Amino acid sequence: MQEIKIRPLTKEDFAPFGDLLDISGEPDKIINQGNCGRYHNRAGLDFIDGAAGISLFDAKPRALPYELEMMERHPLGSQAFIPMNYAPFLIIAALDNGGTPGLPMAFLSTSGQAINFHRNVWHGVLTPLHGPGLFAVVDRIGERANLEEVFFDTPYLVVS
Repeated sequence: MQEIKIRPLTKEDFAPFGDLLDISGEPDKIINQGNCGRYHNRAGLDFIDGAAGISLFDAKPRALPYELEMMERHPLGSQAFIPMNYAPFLIIAALDNGGTPGLPMAFLSTSGQAINFHRNVWHGVLTPLHGPGLFAVVDRIGERANLEEVFFDTPYLVVS
C-alpha cells in the first residue's frame, strides 16, 4: 500500500485543485459600521446546466492513518466545503490522468479554512478528523447526474 503524506493546506499548493477560502490578508471592505471585514468572492463557483445550492452535510469523523479507497469528481459543477466548527479536516485531491485520478495529494486544513474544488477535479470524500463533522456545502443542483467515482484496486494509506 502506497503512503501519502499529509501537507498543510496552502493557497499555492491547493491551486491546481480549487480555491482556499480563508481570511488571509486584509479584508476587501469594512462593513457593518466598521465591525466586520468582508473577504469578498473567495471561490470561483462554476456550474453547467444547473444552479448553486447550499446543503448541510453531517459526516462521521475518520481517523489517521486513513485508507483512501476511492475518489470522485463532479464534471458539471464546483463544490465548496465550509466547516461549521473550528476543527481541521482532511482534504484529498488528484489531477486527472486520462479519465482517472493521478497520484493523490493530502492536505490538512487549519481552523477557519474552507475549500472549493473546481469543476471536474478528483477528490476524496468529506473527511472530518474530529466531530461534529457538520459542513455547509455549496454545489450544483440540477437534473443531470454530476458524479463520477473510481475505486482503487489497492488503497492508498494517508498518514500524518
